[in-house]
Amino acid sequence: MPFTAPDTLAPRQQANDHLARYLAHFPEERALLGALLDQLTGDPGDVFARHNMRGHITTSALVHDPEADAILMIRHAVLDRWLQPGGHHEGEEPLQASAAREAQEETGVNGLRPWPHGPFLELPLDIDIHAIPPRPAKGEGAHTHHDYIYLFVADSTAPLRPDDTEVTHARWVPRTEFAQLPEARFARLARKLGALAARPKTAPR
Repeated sequence: MPFTAPDTLAPRQQANDHLARYLAHFPEERALLGALLDQLTGDPGDVFARHNMRGHITTSALVHDPEADAILMIRHAVLDRWLQPGGHHEGEEPLQASAAREAQEETGVNGLRPWPHGPFLELPLDIDIHAIPPRPAKGEGAHTHHDYIYLFVADSTAPLRPDDTEVTHARWVPRTEFAQLPEARFARLARKLGALAARPKTAPR
């Protein structure tokens, strides 16, 4: 059964709401997310549309197996880099459901479910702004992705079925190895995940 999220706000409202609540947890990141804040307040266009070359919002999934302390990664077919599964938002789907869809489509992961307690049951664990190189074959210039990264859990012993049109490989990576990958956000995500796992279980807020 596909993952579904209960958020009933329209996608742009969700993006604003989740960003505001995210910054309440990570106020030190406000300056890093200035381009996203500016676009959400000042760009009347579609901030999810991939033709918006000012930048657009994407979603991705940090899928963790707490028992193995491992994270699900893909080898991106176009960028040829190890990344967390993710991609472009489609239609009116909730942002968290978009992230789950991408993970399921790209890896075939089974039993995907949101982080079970605390605010990151429904909020992104991280929001990352990064540059995307031009892709002339698709008529796309260089642009920016504002990536909302949602946290999920799954069983790393279940078989994966990678989509070979999108990825060349999918595998579970120990969190210590994940933190050493050559992308700044991976070390940040590993720290956040470690801190979150050490917290007492609390009700969502």
